[in-house]
Amino acid sequence: MNPLPASDAFYFRSDAGHRLWVHHAPRPATAVVRAVVLYLHPFGEEMNKSRRMAWLQARALAAADCAVLQIDLLGCGDSSGLLSDASWQAWLDDVHAACRWLTERYPGAPLWLWGLRLGGLLATEAAAGLDRPAHLLLWQPIVAGKTQLQQVLRLKAAGSLDTGASPQTLMAELRATLAAGGTVDVAGYPLPAGLARSLDAAALRLPRAGSRVHWLEVSARPEVGLAAASSAAMASWRTAGADLHWQVLPGPAFWQAADIELAPELIQPSVDAVCGNAEAAA
Repeated sequence: MNPLPASDAFYFRSDAGHRLWVHHAPRPATAVVRAVVLYLHPFGEEMNKSRRMAWLQARALAAADCAVLQIDLLGCGDSSGLLSDASWQAWLDDVHAACRWLTERYPGAPLWLWGLRLGGLLATEAAAGLDRPAHLLLWQPIVAGKTQLQQVLRLKAAGSLDTGASPQTLMAELRATLAAGGTVDVAGYPLPAGLARSLDAAALRLPRAGSRVHWLEVSARPEVGLAAASSAAMASWRTAGADLHWQVLPGPAFWQAADIELAPELIQPSVDAVCGNAEAAA
């Protein structure tokens, strides 16, 4: 029986504070590491809802002789700081530090950035700032950050409807607070104005030449295909010559479910994508 891969949780310390990192090493008998993979989590409560699914995928990749690193970004999870301390640039710095750690530990192995929801959006921008090509495994990526910001503000507005104000008025007040440099608290997550501005401006970045992209989504009706926003983004990437593959798989929207849910149909296609066994999309 092959020994199971080891996992090690630790705090990575730097001048910017400490970050919780979880390293899933390949099996001890691994002769060649097939890839190194950095997981970038989604925003807010979606991060917590997704932890179990991300862990299972990381273990499956490690069992397939890949090295995986899961990180909590600044102000998220068990890393230092509050969300009010976070910025888009600080998150990019976290990603780049983690990429350096992985590539120094496993020199020569292909680098993958695996992002879920907002993590996918962050992954495309982080990849553009690296000194080497990085492949992308995108799970249900958010195409534009303004979509995430709108979702967050709607959640806050919905919780304030007992004031008697209309949803439109509440949304306008929240945007005015952010425009004035204030902070909006959404379900215990303090969203600062600077991060809100960055979210509003963020959009998926075209992958660099030499990068492979595997875009995976889940749906209760996978036969319907991709969401319209996803299809439009992919069309522009294909026009630009991106090496793009996609699948829609059966499964729940686990990142927003009321209870912890899983989408096991994602696991093997993700392993196949990273390990080079996936078929091209139609």
